[in-house]
Amino acid sequence: MAISRVSIFVVSLLALFGSISASDSTDASPADAKEFVLTLDHSNFSETIAKSDFIVVEFYAPWCGHCKSLAPEYEKAASILSSHEPAIVLAKVDANEDANKELASQYEVKGFPTIKIVRNGGKNVQEYKGPREAEGIVDYLKKQVGPASVEIKSADEASTLIGEDKVVIVGIFPEFSGEEYTSFQALAEKLRSDYEFGHTTDAKFLPRGESSVKKPTIRLFKPFDELVVDFQDFNADLEKSIEESSIPTVTIFSKDPAHHPYVIKFFNSPNAKALLFMNFSIDFDSYKSKYEKVAGEYKSQGISFLLGDLDASAGALQYFGLKEDQVPLIIVQTNDGKKYVKEKVEADQIAQWVKDYNEGKIAAHRKSEPIPETNNEPVKVVVADTIQDIVFNSGKNVFLEFYAPWCGHCQKLAPILDEVAVSFENDKDIVIAKLDATANDLLDDTFDVKGYPTLYFRTASGKIVAYDGDRTKDEIIDFIQKNRDPAAEQPSIEQAASEQSSAKDEL
Repeated sequence: MAISRVSIFVVSLLALFGSISASDSTDASPADAKEFVLTLDHSNFSETIAKSDFIVVEFYAPWCGHCKSLAPEYEKAASILSSHEPAIVLAKVDANEDANKELASQYEVKGFPTIKIVRNGGKNVQEYKGPREAEGIVDYLKKQVGPASVEIKSADEASTLIGEDKVVIVGIFPEFSGEEYTSFQALAEKLRSDYEFGHTTDAKFLPRGESSVKKPTIRLFKPFDELVVDFQDFNADLEKSIEESSIPTVTIFSKDPAHHPYVIKFFNSPNAKALLFMNFSIDFDSYKSKYEKVAGEYKSQGISFLLGDLDASAGALQYFGLKEDQVPLIIVQTNDGKKYVKEKVEADQIAQWVKDYNEGKIAAHRKSEPIPETNNEPVKVVVADTIQDIVFNSGKNVFLEFYAPWCGHCQKLAPILDEVAVSFENDKDIVIAKLDATANDLLDDTFDVKGYPTLYFRTASGKIVAYDGDRTKDEIIDFIQKNRDPAAEQPSIEQAASEQSSAKDEL
């Protein structure tokens, strides 16, 4: 299935920030226990969805570690929610099955596990953005089946809803009618999987903000930056304004789970992403204050900022191909996959470095695995530092796989590529190669890697063709033979003998 380069980045990072993911429990339910999670596939999916006012669907792959971790929590939540009134149904689809791939594509599955909330017989589909442990799943989904916005009639009700550690949106209206109120309810229904909503006729009930409000107002409460933001312009940009206001100027990543919802929003943002990694126990305050100042200056220029604690960020450094002894370090990741890095950065250097990056004065950083000391296997290993020599400058026809070590389809393809490579081992003009796309950076868009595995063929003369045929030995060999550069084709035995005879006659 197609996964954009940005989505690959998001999925990989969220997976590597391990504590955001599901719990580590992988214990399966007893074989004879009743299963509360409904199993769906291409044969019963559409009928089931059409009959459901509200259903939650997990798209998973059997080989996915995070799916395995989620499974017992998801099943436990399904068991609890089966007794809810009305019952809340949790379902699952094996998106790894070929017959179910069309469903996964239809529901824009970009990684595993992906959970969707499906309402009104499939007419309204929303991303599940809640916790991934049973208790959190239950609490989150109970709020999703009630009204999109709850009426606030007292200060106590306001305090219960708003709290101190989450983003909550409250509509303030002289009366619960009119165009603005209708727009607010539509907004609440659309964004209810992202935020909690309330509405009231009296701003005095609310814990923060101006207590006297005379015209329809949407008030956003948040536990960071300015604690209250009011919107009174109910225009088409309101949703965008709310989204921008609900992301901290600097997102903090640590082992504190209170930060995790904002980390997820940070990575899902379409902006370029600046990440400063450091040891929070050393000079945290001096770095944070200077970083916040820079973030405030560039937030409106399409850059989001995160400050990560080294103690929680080992996975992210691994993703970027960097090491702990390089911190404090700052990275900017752009949407085209390029990375810009400054290691051992001092607090006073942050502002100038970000300025230089923004003005195009910083060279992109390229992550590459070490060049193999030996490369004698049938399928040749390509890394970022050798792709020019092996693929572009070798003068040969190269069939290249971009893969991920954790990808089940890549693992299935590996022995097939070995067989293809062996069949061409006496053909000096054909190279079968592979590149770990999670461990090596590509600095241009020559190859459009949208998922794993992605297969390309580059002819000796430079023509690049994407391979989307069957992943069988015979089909791949046939494709290579049909698309190889004619100038590099190996002569047949008869042709070679004839050419040698002609050469002797000329002598």
